[in-house]
Amino acid sequence: MKQSMIVIQSAKLAKEAMQTNDKNTCDRPVTTGRKKVSYNLLDVAFGPYNEYVREMKKILSAHFSSSKNMQLFANIRREEVTRLMQKVSSLSSASKLINLNELIINYASANASRFSFGKRYNDEEVLGNKYHRLLHDAETMFTAFFYNDYFPIVGNLLDKLTGKSSRLEKIFKELDAFYEQIINDHLGDNKLNSEHEYVVDLLLRLKNDTSFPFKLTMEHIKAIFLNLFAAGANSSTATIIWVILELVKNPISMKKVQEELRNEAQKKGTTCIEEIDLPNLEYFRAVVKETLRLHPPAPLLIPREVVHKCVIGGYNILPKTKIFINAWAIGRDPECWEDPEKFIPERFVGSSGDVFKALECFAMIPFGRGRRMCPAYSLGVANLELALANLLYSFNWELPTGVNKQDVDNKTNPGITMLKKNTLYLVANKF
Repeated sequence: MKQSMIVIQSAKLAKEAMQTNDKNTCDRPVTTGRKKVSYNLLDVAFGPYNEYVREMKKILSAHFSSSKNMQLFANIRREEVTRLMQKVSSLSSASKLINLNELIINYASANASRFSFGKRYNDEEVLGNKYHRLLHDAETMFTAFFYNDYFPIVGNLLDKLTGKSSRLEKIFKELDAFYEQIINDHLGDNKLNSEHEYVVDLLLRLKNDTSFPFKLTMEHIKAIFLNLFAAGANSSTATIIWVILELVKNPISMKKVQEELRNEAQKKGTTCIEEIDLPNLEYFRAVVKETLRLHPPAPLLIPREVVHKCVIGGYNILPKTKIFINAWAIGRDPECWEDPEKFIPERFVGSSGDVFKALECFAMIPFGRGRRMCPAYSLGVANLELALANLLYSFNWELPTGVNKQDVDNKTNPGITMLKKNTLYLVANKF
């Protein structure tokens, strides 16, 4: 069966697709993997753009942005950053190499699970390493190749013969069991003793709310868990690792950002960076932006599908056409960026007209735009900034003896999020 698709690699066409034609291109293509793990497309990220998705996005956005919850999230962030710093300090004192991938995924997943579910599900006594494997498996299924997506007549048989179907079923059952555990922790006698309403409590309340315009089932709730579980941890993890790697490879930028962080703390007489300090750190924030330009969390974003016939780049684009927007290529477009392949945080310092013009014309879209923009991107940025600022403030980072920066690759794992594939080991010396 012939399937139409277009790949967008320029800021101009990205703007046409996600702004000019946003309402015409806001659907999602259906794939075997996404359909299965999202309980037949009942989630917010992969489901069709309909009234249910709009309502759930509004509810989740309001939940994450309420003043009471913002304070809760700030407290959780502070506690998890403290745990992270203690772990790095302990490894540094023992002269051990730092496995940055492991440390940051632990930090980010603890944040995500506490924000959404009320406790750390990555602790050894709960799920331990299985939690991170589930994260990886869920991410892999988002983009996994299935014959059934391209050859409907024989594809299902081929997927069974090659073992793809059985692997998908196994991953789905493990994810489902994990979601069941979360739900059971918030029901009846097992309910966590807390004054706060976490996302799981909110969804369970809506399930029993007869005035809510949609009849929520446990499958709806589990499907939304998928978004919170994967996106909440992976995007922050990816960005923190890429920032530190870029700075290790660019020692002048590392020196500048650490001087800014340490001067800010010294000025206040503190021994750490607090959230209230972050708006004052212009160069630090420029480093984060430059890293997001070069390493967007989702390099191809989540594909879109055309709902109504529209015109992009002067061409008629028909319904059901799949649109892949290459945020990675757009962030390196030489028509928008000077020396696009180079790590130059200074381009985001001050009031550079070229940069702000480029941002306005969609030359940098790490979280997407329009109706399908990530609804919790501000929370994700807050999570990564506080941890990153303190890691850079408290430790001097360098590659292990005998390892040159040319030896460190940029290979990534399969999936929507651009997670570094090979573990990044670094030396952390206390400041």
